[in-house]
Amino acid sequence: QVQLEESGGGLVQSGDSLRLSCVASGHTFSDIGLGWFRQVPGKEREFVSAITRSGCLSNYAASVKGRFTISRDNAKNTVYLQMNNLKPEDTAVYHCAANHRGLTYYTMVREDEYDYWGQGTQVTVSS
Repeated sequence: QVQLEESGGGLVQSGDSLRLSCVASGHTFSDIGLGWFRQVPGKEREFVSAITRSGCLSNYAASVKGRFTISRDNAKNTVYLQMNNLKPEDTAVYHCAANHRGLTYYTMVREDEYDYWGQGTQVTVSS
Protein backbone atom coordinates (compact mmCIF):
# COMPACT_ATOMS: atom_id res chain seq x y z
CA GLN A 1 0.00 0.00 0.00
CA VAL A 2 1.32 3.40 -1.00
CA GLN A 3 0.05 6.62 0.50
CA LEU A 4 0.50 9.80 -1.50
CA GLU A 5 0.09 13.36 -0.27
CA GLU A 6 0.27 16.31 -2.63
CA SER A 7 0.98 19.93 -1.71
CA GLY A 8 2.00 23.17 -3.33
CA GLY A 9 -1.13 24.16 -5.19
CA GLY A 10 -2.62 27.62 -5.03
CA LEU A 11 -3.99 30.63 -6.86
CA VAL A 12 -1.54 32.36 -9.18
CA GLN A 13 -1.61 34.66 -12.17
CA SER A 14 -0.89 33.76 -15.76
CA GLY A 15 2.87 33.51 -16.31
CA ASP A 16 3.64 32.64 -12.69
CA SER A 17 5.27 29.46 -11.41
CA LEU A 18 4.37 26.82 -8.85
CA ARG A 19 6.10 23.71 -7.60
CA LEU A 20 3.94 20.78 -6.61
CA SER A 21 5.26 18.13 -4.24
CA CYS A 22 4.05 14.62 -3.58
CA VAL A 23 5.35 12.65 -0.62
CA ALA A 24 5.00 8.87 -0.80
CA SER A 25 4.98 6.43 2.10
CA GLY A 26 4.28 2.77 2.66
CA HIS A 27 6.59 1.42 -0.02
CA THR A 28 10.25 1.65 -0.95
CA PHE A 29 10.24 4.92 -2.84
CA SER A 30 12.95 3.95 -5.31
CA ASP A 31 10.81 0.98 -6.41
CA ILE A 32 7.86 3.04 -7.63
CA GLY A 33 7.24 5.03 -10.76
CA LEU A 34 5.31 8.25 -10.33
CA GLY A 35 3.02 10.35 -12.42
CA TRP A 36 1.04 13.57 -12.32
CA PHE A 37 -2.45 13.80 -13.74
CA ARG A 38 -4.93 16.65 -13.63
CA GLN A 39 -8.69 16.93 -13.72
CA VAL A 40 -11.17 19.70 -14.32
CA PRO A 41 -14.77 19.21 -13.08
CA GLY A 42 -16.86 17.61 -15.78
CA LYS A 43 -13.86 16.40 -17.74
CA GLU A 44 -11.77 13.25 -17.74
CA ARG A 45 -8.53 13.10 -15.85
CA GLU A 46 -5.59 13.75 -18.16
CA PHE A 47 -1.93 12.83 -18.10
CA VAL A 48 0.54 15.60 -17.31
CA SER A 49 3.91 14.00 -16.65
CA ALA A 50 5.57 10.89 -15.26
CA ILE A 51 8.97 9.59 -14.23
CA THR A 52 10.29 6.06 -13.90
CA ARG A 53 11.58 4.65 -10.64
CA SER A 54 15.16 5.15 -11.75
CA GLY A 55 14.46 8.76 -12.66
CA CYS A 56 16.18 8.22 -16.00
CA LEU A 57 13.06 8.47 -18.12
CA SER A 58 10.24 11.00 -18.09
CA ASN A 59 7.38 11.96 -20.33
CA TYR A 60 5.17 15.03 -20.72
CA ALA A 61 1.86 15.90 -22.25
CA ALA A 62 2.26 18.08 -25.31
CA SER A 63 0.35 20.90 -23.62
CA VAL A 64 2.95 21.23 -20.84
CA LYS A 65 6.19 20.22 -22.57
CA GLY A 66 8.79 22.94 -22.20
CA ARG A 67 6.96 24.55 -19.27
CA PHE A 68 6.72 21.76 -16.68
CA THR A 69 9.54 19.64 -15.26
CA ILE A 70 9.16 16.48 -13.22
CA SER A 71 11.85 15.32 -10.82
CA ARG A 72 12.22 13.01 -7.86
CA ASP A 73 14.28 13.00 -4.69
CA ASN A 74 14.55 9.46 -3.42
CA ALA A 75 16.16 10.61 -0.17
CA LYS A 76 13.02 12.63 0.61
CA ASN A 77 10.48 10.16 -0.85
CA THR A 78 9.19 13.05 -2.91
CA VAL A 79 8.31 13.72 -6.53
CA TYR A 80 8.06 17.30 -7.77
CA LEU A 81 6.33 19.04 -10.62
CA GLN A 82 7.85 22.41 -11.40
CA MET A 83 5.32 24.41 -13.39
CA ASN A 84 6.50 27.57 -15.14
CA ASN A 85 4.69 30.06 -17.35
CA LEU A 86 1.34 28.87 -16.08
CA LYS A 87 -1.74 29.48 -18.20
CA PRO A 88 -5.43 29.63 -17.28
CA GLU A 89 -5.94 26.31 -19.05
CA ASP A 90 -3.61 24.69 -16.49
CA THR A 91 -6.29 25.24 -13.85
CA ALA A 92 -7.22 21.84 -12.41
CA VAL A 93 -6.85 19.51 -9.47
CA TYR A 94 -3.46 17.86 -9.78
CA HIS A 95 -3.12 14.27 -8.60
CA CYS A 96 -0.01 12.27 -7.90
CA ALA A 97 -0.08 8.57 -8.81
CA ALA A 98 2.20 5.62 -8.11
CA ASN A 99 3.04 2.46 -10.04
CA HIS A 100 4.97 -0.44 -8.51
CA ARG A 101 4.94 -2.71 -11.56
CA GLY A 102 7.28 -0.70 -13.76
CA LEU A 103 6.60 2.06 -16.29
CA THR A 104 7.77 2.49 -19.85
CA TYR A 105 7.78 5.62 -21.96
CA TYR A 106 4.57 4.47 -23.63
CA THR A 107 2.68 3.09 -20.64
CA MET A 108 3.36 5.96 -18.25
CA VAL A 109 0.73 8.12 -19.94
CA ARG A 110 -2.04 5.63 -19.14
CA GLU A 111 -4.16 6.19 -16.09
CA ASP A 112 -4.77 2.45 -15.61
CA GLU A 113 -1.03 1.85 -15.17
CA TYR A 114 -1.16 3.45 -11.73
CA ASP A 115 -2.18 1.62 -8.62
CA TYR A 116 -2.34 4.39 -6.03
CA TRP A 117 -3.59 7.95 -6.12
CA GLY A 118 -3.38 11.00 -3.92
CA GLN A 119 -6.30 13.28 -3.06
CA GLY A 120 -4.99 16.08 -5.21
CA THR A 121 -4.05 19.73 -4.88
CA GLN A 122 -5.91 22.60 -6.55
CA VAL A 123 -4.08 24.83 -9.00
CA THR A 124 -5.92 27.92 -10.20
CA VAL A 125 -4.39 30.27 -12.76
CA SER A 126 -6.10 33.59 -13.33
CA SER A 127 -5.71 35.55 -16.55
